[in-house]
Amino acid sequence: MSHDEGAAAARELLDAARTALERYQDVKVDDDGSLTFQHADVPCAVQAVELAEGLAMLSLTCVVAWDVPDDGELAERVASRAGQGLFGTLGLVRTERGADVTLRYAFPAAGLDTMPLGTLLMLVVSAASQVRGELLPA
Repeated sequence: MSHDEGAAAARELLDAARTALERYQDVKVDDDGSLTFQHADVPCAVQAVELAEGLAMLSLTCVVAWDVPDDGELAERVASRAGQGLFGTLGLVRTERGADVTLRYAFPAAGLDTMPLGTLLMLVVSAASQVRGELLPA
């Protein structure tokens, strides 16, 4: 498969993800073709790539929280919550302003119909919103 065919497969996958997500969210298509949207207070982005011939992957990244005060227990709370999740990897990155928490999930999505694809994406996005509610004070 040529580079152009791989890029076309990634675009098709993003189109399928957009169609699936638009049932639930207002989706924006960025200049690079990635999809962005907001679920509650959680910004999310979807990208697609073909890792190998026939292996098209979607990658969903949700920014659960940013600039969270690192109170010494934040990493423990994130690690504890990460062990409870079925979909995605919860991560913490320390910054000068505190810490950022993300939820990332990548999966092969070629061939999924709109309904199952939308359900899978929304399971991850909903988990990110739930984690935000658990980690941040009201």
